Amino acid sequence: MKKHNAPKIESVRSTEEEAAHGNTAGRKGGALGTKALTALIFLAVLTYFGVKVYQAYADPLITAVAYSYQVEDTLSVTGFLVRDELVLPDSGGGLLRLTRWEGERVAAGGKVAQIYSDQASLDRQTEIDKLQTRLDQLNYASEAASASEAALQLDSQIAETLVTMRRAVAADRLDTATGSVAELEALVLRRDYTYTDAEELKAQTAELKSQLTTLKAQSAGSSRTVTAPKAGLYSAVVDGYETVLTPDTLDALTPSTLGSLQPSETTGDVGKLVMGETWYFAGAFSASDAKALVPGATQTLRFAKGVDRDLSVTVQSVSEAENGRVAVVFRGRSYLAQLTLLRRQSADVILSSYSGIRIPQQAIRVNENGEAGVYCIVGVEACFKPVTVLWSGDDDYAVVRAEGVGKTALRPGDEVILSAEGLEHGAVVNYAG
Repeated sequence: MKKHNAPKIESVRSTEEEAAHGNTAGRKGGALGTKALTALIFLAVLTYFGVKVYQAYADPLITAVAYSYQVEDTLSVTGFLVRDELVLPDSGGGLLRLTRWEGERVAAGGKVAQIYSDQASLDRQTEIDKLQTRLDQLNYASEAASASEAALQLDSQIAETLVTMRRAVAADRLDTATGSVAELEALVLRRDYTYTDAEELKAQTAELKSQLTTLKAQSAGSSRTVTAPKAGLYSAVVDGYETVLTPDTLDALTPSTLGSLQPSETTGDVGKLVMGETWYFAGAFSASDAKALVPGATQTLRFAKGVDRDLSVTVQSVSEAENGRVAVVFRGRSYLAQLTLLRRQSADVILSSYSGIRIPQQAIRVNENGEAGVYCIVGVEACFKPVTVLWSGDDDYAVVRAEGVGKTALRPGDEVILSAEGLEHGAVVNYAG
């Protein structure tokens, strides 16, 4: 029995060895397959990116977006505003109380200020003004036919005054804003009195009149009035240039005299009157820049501050050149009331203005018909859109006007082609990415 079983044991061992050898061979084959697959994937990715790089190099597609734009040719200058001005001197001491707003028009003989002998007299006048304001509100409330209608009117006026005050503050016109505050206060008081009982209104009115009579009697002879000798716009600021820069001195103005101007001393002035309707702005330019400024031509002036709009002016004169520079005088006849506080001022002279579509200069091409235009991406095709160049400067962009119609009209938001190979109308756009 033992001799009969011995071959079977050898057979089992042989089978196990063969199985172990087969597993080892299988593992080696799987590793080689994984490496081959990894290498294949790597080659595929490398080929893909190689093709993309080749496409980008062989057919580069670069685009930019067109958009609406406005460009201006300007000359910057710092100069002086010149007006026909009359200083109002203060012939005696005392406490000054102005009765006019900045830029307010005053008739000949009109009151511009009140001068009080002492602080008590000034305080008394302040109290008189307050009582008079309250009396005006009471009279308005007494005369109103319908309280509800009067209230609605006042609500509308209050809203308008708030808007005016906000605009004045935004424009840095604090003098105008101060006037709006006073007007707003009066309207609010008037609104409060609208629903007061009629008998109560009469009693309050009588009391206020009695107080006013007493205060006016006490203040008699304690102040003197300053009036305007001529008609004009009142300004509280006297800077010393009123007699140095006058309209009569403009004809002899040169760049050197502009650069050496010095204000005269000012003492004890009540303010000044700006007379007439005309104002001037004088500045020094390089002679080459001033070639664009022809006497008699109309230009646009934009001040850096003080007025929130462009002003139309006429070139009045251009002086002889002096060391490569000339003095130019502009004449204006609008918005003088807003310029009373301005003297030495920075400004831009707007020579020309262009509104159109901004595109890179690189995008402008000429087609086979000799038309200037740009190629835009429309769907998957390149579309030629004719344009007229309005402006191009040292920068790398231009402002153009669209000349096409329908699909060939350039519009803001169009994708303009800057660079591509084989570019022609109707060609399929080859996106590198």
